[in-house]
Amino acid sequence: MLKNYVAELRWRGMLQDAMPDTEEKLLQEMTTGYVGFDPTADSLHIGNLVPIMLLLHFQRAGHKPIALVGGATGMIGDPSGKSSERNLLSEEQLQKNVAGVRQQLEKFLDFEKGENAAELVNNYDWYKDVSLLDFLRNVGKHLTVNYMMSKDSVKNRMGEGSEGISFTEFSYQLFQGYDFYHLYKHKNCKIQMGGSDQWGNITTGSELVRRMEGGSVLALTCPLLTKSDGAKFGKSEEGNVWLDPERTSPYKFYQFWLNVNDEEVPKLLRFFTLFEKERIEELEVEMQTNPNAVKRILAEDITRRVHSEEALQNAIKASQLLFGKSTLNDLENTDENTLAEVLEDVPKKEYTQTAFDALESNVDMFAEVLEMSKGEVRRMIKNNGLSINQEKINAKQGEEKPEAKFIKDKYLLLKKGKSYSLLVKKQVKDKL
Repeated sequence: MLKNYVAELRWRGMLQDAMPDTEEKLLQEMTTGYVGFDPTADSLHIGNLVPIMLLLHFQRAGHKPIALVGGATGMIGDPSGKSSERNLLSEEQLQKNVAGVRQQLEKFLDFEKGENAAELVNNYDWYKDVSLLDFLRNVGKHLTVNYMMSKDSVKNRMGEGSEGISFTEFSYQLFQGYDFYHLYKHKNCKIQMGGSDQWGNITTGSELVRRMEGGSVLALTCPLLTKSDGAKFGKSEEGNVWLDPERTSPYKFYQFWLNVNDEEVPKLLRFFTLFEKERIEELEVEMQTNPNAVKRILAEDITRRVHSEEALQNAIKASQLLFGKSTLNDLENTDENTLAEVLEDVPKKEYTQTAFDALESNVDMFAEVLEMSKGEVRRMIKNNGLSINQEKINAKQGEEKPEAKFIKDKYLLLKKGKSYSLLVKKQVKDKL
């Protein structure tokens, strides 16, 4: 039985524009629809999660999703939402990127579900044998330059102060439009979905279907997801937050969602979780009194589905290394890359082995590293306020020579109250 796909998107705030009768027609029969993904890298990032969720809800509503990876159009570049020409990728790099994107999409969509099983297609497969003359004669003649220049993606690049637009990128909408036509003719694809910045390209496709085949298709877009300050969602201070664990570790991925602004959480719950409306409304109420708990629920749900339960549990354990009840053994058993990420923002001071050996006591070490007087150090020790590698030290230990074990033979974690300083043992030999 079909579910109301458009109504689902509407209450989640994921509906921007739709052609007339889209909601009614999708309730009449199982429909094939597609979303395109631009393979500019060998991994998707969290900005791509929005179109992925469009396909996921589409399949859950009983329809057949197609994920189109633009192995051919990726060589051209989509001007939508961009102010300048981007670098074009080689065919070899694009094929590598397509393979990476394909692997990630399979985590979200069911490709073995019978009649509405998802499909992956690569438009390079139908463009590789098409000549330029054939394309211009059979496709290009159906759209006027005036029609193509009326699209916002083109007008925004032609305005005063812009760099203009190359013919290469200008032609992008013609190729994306032909993708829709090709899928309509060969896959009976009746609807294309995407971000609101794709509306012009999508409607170009519907126009080609009408002019070349006399057919009628549908279109639907989702609002572009932005942060509370208006910036594009999907990046951290370091850049894109990737779905590939080699590019963005599950720990950093989990931390990203824990650190989103409180006011963004209700929208993120609706866009990126599969929770029902009642559950999300409960969480929105809980946000008023316990926002961190709700952000943990959000972070855990998304990390689990993007990576795995095991990756989530490892990310949670890593998050607790500094602020939970971890032990020296926990720190030692954490893989080195994750530990380095956990300690990344902790203030650091570096010592050679000789300089470290010259410290006469733990009191001296704390005084130097934390820039405190020895009297302050002794008072904090008396009040159980200092620890080495998560273990409190007493007055007797304070006067002993530093002999703590370095974690991974690199790190000595010093704690003063709830703040940290990191003493780093250099892995180089002292000069003779």
